Amino acid sequence: MEWKPHGVASVVLAAGKGSRMLGYNGNKTLLPLAPHASIYSGDRPILLEVLRNLPAGPKGIVVHHCADEVIQALSGLEASFLHQPVTNGTGGALLAAAPFLETVGEEAVIITMGDVPLIRPNTYASLVERLGVHDLVVLAFIPADKAQYGMLEMRGGEVLRIVEWKYWHAYPVEEQARLRFCNAGVYAVRRRVLVEYLGLLAGKAHVVKKLRGDSWVTIEEYFLTDLVELMRAGGLSIGVAEAPEEEVTGVDTPEALQLVQRRFAALAGSK
Repeated sequence: MEWKPHGVASVVLAAGKGSRMLGYNGNKTLLPLAPHASIYSGDRPILLEVLRNLPAGPKGIVVHHCADEVIQALSGLEASFLHQPVTNGTGGALLAAAPFLETVGEEAVIITMGDVPLIRPNTYASLVERLGVHDLVVLAFIPADKAQYGMLEMRGGEVLRIVEWKYWHAYPVEEQARLRFCNAGVYAVRRRVLVEYLGLLAGKAHVVKKLRGDSWVTIEEYFLTDLVELMRAGGLSIGVAEAPEEEVTGVDTPEALQLVQRRFAALAGSK
């Protein structure tokens, strides 16, 4: 029987500072798409554009760094603000959204980042549409340069797992050539399945070392990409939807911000 979701809820990850955004201390999702005096000041916050492009339905926004500023910037919009107590990875951000996911009634969930403002509404719609045949769908793109992206290992039309660069760069050349799709970090998933697997994700902490100020600290982090392996191990179907590389560009450096601002201006000028 064809599965047609009753509504779409969205979880937007907007908790991080953006440590590579040199000279800027605010929440990077509030950076402007229409700059004025500098690339860091202007109009049209990135996060607001992300929310405008998502399907209608309840929105849960995960916040931490400069949370009050994010909440203030979105005043007047209907959204739930979900506080991530500590910045413990993208998986930790999703775990912070658990109460929201357990209470909404929509059957499909989009998980997206707060710094990808160029993803179009029809791209999000295609992700949800593919939930008709898969339990989780990964948004992916074919890169001009694989760089250090996480890549999708696939068999036929099914995603087996997401492999980070520190592993796949050691693969034989012919095996690397078979890795075509990069992970865009955006997903659609059946809500009941997601709620069930959040418990398994909570038990899959990674111990990592990070530089905090002048000191190295050991912390536990949770990776959103682990959901793919967990669901795959549970016999669920993981599919892929493709988008152009320029559409899924995230803002994590000043150079990326300038690129996205230019592309946004070009899109606005073509309308």
